[in-house]
Amino acid sequence: MTTSHQLLLADVETRVAKVQDEVIAVRRDLHAHPELGWHEVRTTELIKQRLIAAGLSPQVLPTGTGLICDIGSGDTCVALRADIDALPVPDAIEAPWRSTIDGAAHACGHDIHTAALLGAGLVLAGMARDGLLDRRVRLIFQPAEEVMPGGALGVIAAGGIDGVHRIYGLHCDPRLQVGQIGLRVGALTAAADRILVRLTGPGGHTSRPHLTADLVYALAQLVTELPAALSRRVDPRAGMSLVWGRITAGSAANAIPARGEVEGTVRCLDVNAWRLAAELIPTLAAQLVAPFGVEVDTEVTHGVPPVVNDPRAIEVFRSAVEQTLGVDSLAQTDQSLGGEDFAWYLEHVPGAMARLGVRAVGTETAADLHTPEFNPSENAIALGTTLLTASALLD
Repeated sequence: MTTSHQLLLADVETRVAKVQDEVIAVRRDLHAHPELGWHEVRTTELIKQRLIAAGLSPQVLPTGTGLICDIGSGDTCVALRADIDALPVPDAIEAPWRSTIDGAAHACGHDIHTAALLGAGLVLAGMARDGLLDRRVRLIFQPAEEVMPGGALGVIAAGGIDGVHRIYGLHCDPRLQVGQIGLRVGALTAAADRILVRLTGPGGHTSRPHLTADLVYALAQLVTELPAALSRRVDPRAGMSLVWGRITAGSAANAIPARGEVEGTVRCLDVNAWRLAAELIPTLAAQLVAPFGVEVDTEVTHGVPPVVNDPRAIEVFRSAVEQTLGVDSLAQTDQSLGGEDFAWYLEHVPGAMARLGVRAVGTETAADLHTPEFNPSENAIALGTTLLTASALLD
């Protein structure tokens, strides 16, 4: 690395420190006002106005939420992405910036991602004004990551990664302490689909189940046997997992309902097995409930493929960590069964996602993602801002 690059990266730390109070204030505002996928109107406007104030020209996506914003100029274009939507879960944290929206919270840390990217944007905008940015960097504030098959597809359709040669993103990880960055070459996440199975049949009195299609019993068989049947039809090395999250049927103890449904997700470490499951699950569901005389309708909502990190992009991340945060900040991370629509970008351009440690220093455990108690440390924001900025400069 040249002396000029060393000076540039040293300058990043100073610039990050100058914007952190503002960026944390934005994060708290976003956390207090979470918006679900495709409804991030206030969130988009807040980001847009702050970027305009920094002298930039953000462009709202055609869907009306989310935006992209280029900084600098040149043939080389590096993209930095954050997701901006919240989850339909309550917020149980005790803080002045607790969610003010009933049943909605940033329980996956997207407010942290957004704040870190906003900070990177402000730092890079300042560097561009000072003539220190020799490339083009595109900020992507993406909507609807939590909505299958994901808002990344809308960004791609709108030309959001046209001209991009590599893309980088972060994801909060409460298993890692603040100061740690988890990196992995190859598959980082799993493929994920949503499964909805509806059963219908003649209901009736529970005293005469033989005159009905015993729909609740059929549902129970489906819930227990479909995951087992699937495990015998797919290579076990694929790591496929079908887990139910919701089951609905009936309203009275002595009445067999005429309709019921069960909903869950299927996740898989192998992309080929994932594609097979979309055809296999409806067939197995029909076979399992056939003896009970019910009608079955199975919907498989195709979700996302695995995030597969490019080796070159991981090396950029690694270099950025070593030269800003220090080699002790590097951590290995395992492939998870979580889904992440960042994978769609990687179908078009190489890139990588890193795991950002958000567990407070000095604590042994932290609430997991997608729970009401998830409460990432805000100290992680500066590290995320630094990592994204340095990666854009080093690519």
